[in-house]
Amino acid sequence: MIRVGLSGLLRRSREGSITGRGLAEARVALTPLADSWVEVQPSESVRSGAERLLAAHALRAADALQLAAALVWCSGQTRGAEVASFDSRLREAALREGFGVFPRPQT
Repeated sequence: MIRVGLSGLLRRSREGSITGRGLAEARVALTPLADSWVEVQPSESVRSGAERLLAAHALRAADALQLAAALVWCSGQTRGAEVASFDSRLREAALREGFGVFPRPQT
């Protein structure tokens, strides 16, 4: 969780969109997930995928790399695959690429 999700959580905390308690609860909730996710290193296919994603979506470079790695991980078969993020731009791009997103939007 430290490498992938913490920066987004801390940014939300700085922006005031989550409280200190919310930050603590999110860290507790994500910690067990970190043991099960797969990290994909930035290979040439991840880098070229990130370039395509930057052209197609309003993403930051690091978010494009994360989404490109997810596409490599699932071999482009996004049906049934999920991306975890609190970043609205990354979540929107992931949805447009066919991923589910976690955590689920509040309804």
